[in-house]
Amino acid sequence: MAGKVILVGAGPGDPGLLTVRGRQALEGAEVVVYDRLAGPAVLALIPRTARGIDVGKAAACHPVPQEQINRILVEEARAGRQVVRLKGGDPFVFGRGGEEAEALKRAGVAFEVVPGVTSAVAAPACAGIPVTHRDYSSSLHILTGHARRGGALSIDFDALVRCGGTLVFLMGLVALPRIVGGLLEAGMDPQTPAALVENGTLPSQRCCRAPLASLAERAAELDIHSPALILVGPVCALSLDGQPPLRGKRILVTRPRGRSGPLSERLRALGAEVAELPLIETVPIRPCPAMEAALAGLSAYEWLALTSPAGVEALWTCLRDMGRDARQLGGVKLASIGPGTARALEDRGLVSDLIPAVYDAAHLGEALAERAAGRVLLLRAEAGSPALPEALARRGVPYEDVPVYRTRCALAHSRRLRRALEAGEIDFVTLTSASTVRALLAAAGPEADFSKTLGLCIGPQTAAEARKYGIPVRVAAEATVDALAELAVESHAFS
Repeated sequence: MAGKVILVGAGPGDPGLLTVRGRQALEGAEVVVYDRLAGPAVLALIPRTARGIDVGKAAACHPVPQEQINRILVEEARAGRQVVRLKGGDPFVFGRGGEEAEALKRAGVAFEVVPGVTSAVAAPACAGIPVTHRDYSSSLHILTGHARRGGALSIDFDALVRCGGTLVFLMGLVALPRIVGGLLEAGMDPQTPAALVENGTLPSQRCCRAPLASLAERAAELDIHSPALILVGPVCALSLDGQPPLRGKRILVTRPRGRSGPLSERLRALGAEVAELPLIETVPIRPCPAMEAALAGLSAYEWLALTSPAGVEALWTCLRDMGRDARQLGGVKLASIGPGTARALEDRGLVSDLIPAVYDAAHLGEALAERAAGRVLLLRAEAGSPALPEALARRGVPYEDVPVYRTRCALAHSRRLRRALEAGEIDFVTLTSASTVRALLAAAGPEADFSKTLGLCIGPQTAAEARKYGIPVRVAAEATVDALAELAVESHAFS
């Protein structure tokens, strides 16, 4: 297969602003060449099967020269690989994408350009500043504030002042005093509204507004850092942002790998900065003679109860290995601990006959005890909550409790996690099971300080486990992803 390079605009940093075509290109990549401005949340979308090449470009710091980047793209494509060159914003807006495209064309390498959302428009919009407005500005001028090392800014300030409109300077923070001085010397009113937007579109975004003459001083007071863009013009007096409720909050999502997506996406949509750290992993018990025997004699059971999607997966795998399919379950009623488990069954064409009103082991046990006239088969974790079989035993309901998977810690002791907790860099941590709590303690270490971090617990049993270790917690109204996200918003409002 012939190699190809796709120059992909990664957008301004928010993964939701990566285009559909850009994401498709990433998913099919064998090699991804990226730099700092692509943004960590976008980089997290790179397939695990792809080889990443970090060319590390940042303001005034190019550890990999542009000529070498061009060579890497050509060489990887000539080796027959599908290459994505991931660039912050849009490849052709001060991203040197044009130079890379020229190099590929000279080398006879096939390439494609996927436009991206430029921070010149997106960052102001997220700060509530429309770059054009019929009453304030009818033109937009995007400039680079970056000069070659030791060189002067190549900007016609007189022309900019004459034409009016909104001015957006990218990569100009270091040159801010010179930009302000140039505009003032060219006759711009010192009271012209101006702004700086740091980390535009990200949860850590900050906006600094001031009259043009005092913008540099105000930026120094607030310790504004790159990446930041400069806006000048009457539109900077507007403030039209609809602030997402979790902007500025840093949340650690601890769900097992492959199951964190819906929760992380929900939290990011609410403005949070999300870090995914799978603390536990589920391991199916294979072979599992006890499950095989129970499934072979399923007619002896009235109910089959499942307590997680991992249990559904283990059931399905066992049926397949036995040469059976969903027809084997035709004579048994199905009980799910909650909507997540029910959806896992629905994905396989099966509908749950019972979901308790409260999604936990104790309430599932009580609901089964009220309905069961015959034997119940439990397929669940090896260290599952005792509340489920205890509820059945109290009512004299016969059952068989079959462990079909194990949970284990997926992360060894992490000094980085411990330092982040101690520094107050994690506002909330999601906790979805007692085993997740124990894994968090194992990863952070027994002396970890959780006083600056709030645990968002999916249920009371998880919360009870967290309290044993002194973790401050709040509990979701129900055991669902949406309820956890709502709990984060409520907790932010009261923090």
